[in-house]
Amino acid sequence: MPEEDNSPVIRTDIPHSARIWNYWMGGKDYYEIDRIAGDAGIEIDPEIVTMAVQSRQFLIRAVGHLAGEAGLRQFLDIGTGLPTMQNTHEVAQGIAPESKVVYGDNDPMVLVQSRSLLTNTTREGVTTYIEADYNDPERIVADAQNVLNFDKPIGVMFMGVLGHAASYADLTHIVRTVMDAVPSGSYLVAWDGTDDSAEYVKLCENYTGTGGAPYIPRPKEQIRGIFDGLELVEPGFVSITQWRTDASEKALTREISAYCAVGRKP
Repeated sequence: MPEEDNSPVIRTDIPHSARIWNYWMGGKDYYEIDRIAGDAGIEIDPEIVTMAVQSRQFLIRAVGHLAGEAGLRQFLDIGTGLPTMQNTHEVAQGIAPESKVVYGDNDPMVLVQSRSLLTNTTREGVTTYIEADYNDPERIVADAQNVLNFDKPIGVMFMGVLGHAASYADLTHIVRTVMDAVPSGSYLVAWDGTDDSAEYVKLCENYTGTGGAPYIPRPKEQIRGIFDGLELVEPGFVSITQWRTDASEKALTREISAYCAVGRKP
């Protein structure tokens, strides 16, 4: 009997947010349907390209802080999306080569592309993927425990993926389930686009109309709410363009409708 083909099915006829985001960031891992959807999004909200690029700059700065000043050596990046440049493991292991990084995603294309990430991890460190839907945080924690030591601090990351939760209650459940599982001294790193931009809201509505997974922009107060009970790292809850921006990037520090924070679990 022929062996069963368990390779992931990649749909090329429906746009996917991870591939569109890769297109906006200047990557190459997308299909024509994603380019079409991405260009349509730019027409509605030209700021989306700035959001995409600056979100990666925030990741670089935040992970750099955690691996450097905060001394973390473990990271759990949930809903990571497609690899582009300066991914979490590259930033963390560039500072501390022994860092362990677990990525979690349920996009078939992300899982296929993850093989390229595993070739450039450091000899001392660990970089791996788990196939998991972020709507199942209990499974994410269980799978991550095979790699990470949950008795030591972990940097938990939700980078621009929270809008995929069907409700705010679901969103908070996802984040708190993971944060409840990690020990004191762990950090939450998160950002998301918010509903104070009519153009961004319309972009998300149009994307849902293409058949892609719905993305719901929420008030920035709700995004701030996921950090309740955590000690915010300076400068606190701000636009992604304003979190420890380097002096050379001062021209980019105007506020945009995407907010972030880094919070430490007491």
